[in-house]
Amino acid sequence: MGKSEKKMQVRRYSEAFRRQVVQEYETGASLRALQEKYGIGSSRTIKRWVQRYSREGIRHEVVHIQSPEERDRLKALEAQVRDLERALARLTLEKVRLEEEVALYRELYGEEEVKKNARC
Repeated sequence: MGKSEKKMQVRRYSEAFRRQVVQEYETGASLRALQEKYGIGSSRTIKRWVQRYSREGIRHEVVHIQSPEERDRLKALEAQVRDLERALARLTLEKVRLEEEVALYRELYGEEEVKKNARC
C-alpha cells in the first residue's frame, strides 16, 4: 500500500446500540446531538435505524394531562419560585452592600473598633 492510499474505516454497530440510539431519538434527542454524542458519521444512519427499530418510526410525544386544580397549583408554585428568586437577589445585593460598608468602616476606624461595635 502506497503513501497516497488511505484506509477506509468501516464502523459496525450492535443491534442493542442501535436500539438505544433510536430510543433516545424517540424521547426527544436531536439527530445532530446523537451524532455528536456517539460519533456517528451521518444522520441518515440514525434515520435508517429509526425506520427499522422504532415502533412507528416517529418520536413519541409526552402529553401532560392536568386537572384545573393541578394547573393552578403549578402556576402558583412557579410564581412563588419567581418571588423567591427576586428575594434572594435582593438579599444578595444587600449582603454585598453591607460587606462593602464593613470594609469601609474597617478602613476608616480599624479592626478593633469593628470588633468592639460588633458586640453591641
